[in-house]
Amino acid sequence: MQVIQDYRIQIDNTAPMPIFKQVSERIKQGIASTHLKPGQRLPPIRRLAQSLGVNPGTVARAYLELEREKVVVSRRGGGTVVVAQANDAMIHRVRAQHLSQLVNNHILEALSLGYAPEELEAEFSLHLSRWREERKSGNVSTSQWQKKPAAAKADTLVIVGSHDLALDLLVSKLKALHPGADIELNAAGSLGGLIALQEGRADMAGIHLLDKETGEYNYPYLKHLLPERELVVVQLAYRIQGLIVASGNPRNIRDLNDLGHPCISFVNRQKGSGTRVLLDLELRKHGIPTSRIKGYSREVSTHLAVAMSIARGEADVGLGIQAAAAANGLDFIPLLKERYDLIIPAEKFQRGLTQSLLGIVTSREFKLTVENIGGYDVSQTGSMTRYPYNKV
Repeated sequence: MQVIQDYRIQIDNTAPMPIFKQVSERIKQGIASTHLKPGQRLPPIRRLAQSLGVNPGTVARAYLELEREKVVVSRRGGGTVVVAQANDAMIHRVRAQHLSQLVNNHILEALSLGYAPEELEAEFSLHLSRWREERKSGNVSTSQWQKKPAAAKADTLVIVGSHDLALDLLVSKLKALHPGADIELNAAGSLGGLIALQEGRADMAGIHLLDKETGEYNYPYLKHLLPERELVVVQLAYRIQGLIVASGNPRNIRDLNDLGHPCISFVNRQKGSGTRVLLDLELRKHGIPTSRIKGYSREVSTHLAVAMSIARGEADVGLGIQAAAAANGLDFIPLLKERYDLIIPAEKFQRGLTQSLLGIVTSREFKLTVENIGGYDVSQTGSMTRYPYNKV
């Protein structure tokens, strides 16, 4: 039987919680985090007491409490063995309490330093989005949303479209309000979002598509891809798009013309994304052939993936939003402002989750938080237009 060697129990002699209680809580947390597994034997009482610098009776009392709670079992000649599962209700409760304490401590510390709640939420959203991107290593698979049609249940909402940090924040808030709902957010590009609406695989699309003929955002694409469909267009925000470069801009990149330099490497967004459409239009406007851009064919699926590629030194520059650069400590060269809209079929507009989401979008709190992310203009956030008719 394996004796636990690598799980370190830490105690705080200045904390109000008794030492034996700290020991038992740390062991429960170890089980909740799966560092400690059923069948593993805890260290002998004297050995653990010696390593903690406490009386053996303190550890014995902790083990006794754990045994009463059926977390461990003591066997004659076999030591004290973990029997609780990570998914036991009691373990879940301990895990939730521990997380709550961690979050609360950090919030209180930040508030005491003068930060506003909206600033905290903006930073939390940025870092959580970056962590999610790191976890999937920049590879976003769309196979799930391609196969799964959008259900019509009131507690289900499928959003497909272009990646956006404000949209990430919006969905996080909606999930917090409706923890039992099935809310999906799939980054498949702006065109992917409209096609998902066209084929009935989504309830809502997030898009930012510039039409080269009219210079107008989004509406020309609705006319071509969703003809005669009654839609509601909700403005999420205006975003600043520009060139994301390494901190300090070591390559001295100034504008799009520098992308054609043979020593400059580029990372691109995937075909069908609004950022890719925008890039190609701007390259044509400036007379820059894509064949001159080193890395033009290297594609990733989100703004954060672009920024992370640059942060890791895999590329020198990419086109993306200012918020993604800020989240990774990178420099940013602003180029233009673009409009990001949520497109909702009229027949889905009155659904409960949709209305709840729109309540968040129009709230002052949401707008303040998005402003604090950086790189957004929220002056028109929440404005709604019924297409092809009049304002809602």
